[in-house]
Formats: sequence, C-alpha cells, structure tokens
Amino acid sequence: MPKMKTNKAMAKRFKVTKTGKLKYKKAGARHLKSNKSGKRVRQFRIKEVIEGSSASTKRVLRALGR
Repeated sequence: MPKMKTNKAMAKRFKVTKTGKLKYKKAGARHLKSNKSGKRVRQFRIKEVIEGSSASTKRVLRALGR
C-alpha cells in the first residue's frame, strides 16, 4: 500500500506544534483594513490554535499525512 500524499494546500495553511495542536493564520487580514477597528487588525496578527480532537482537527491531520 503506498503512502498517503500530503495535501499541499493544507500544509501551507496549518502547522502542527510539538504537542499536536494546529496553528493557522486568521482569515480576513489581507485587505480592506480601513473599515476594521485597530484592535481587530491587531488580533489578525495572532495565530489561532486548535486544541482537542474534533472532527475538523482529525481531518486536517489526515490531510497533512499524520
């Protein structure tokens, strides 16, 4: 049985930490920032972390070949 291929689109968007959590950049931070508050724009810089073993976490990990 051949190895599973890594989904490259997912690999570019998600990073797996040492403890197995998923880190990703929040959406909406690219353009049209003038009508967003300063706090909201600052919050976009913080990476979001997914913890636990939800179905979405398992799906991403499977796509990353883990």
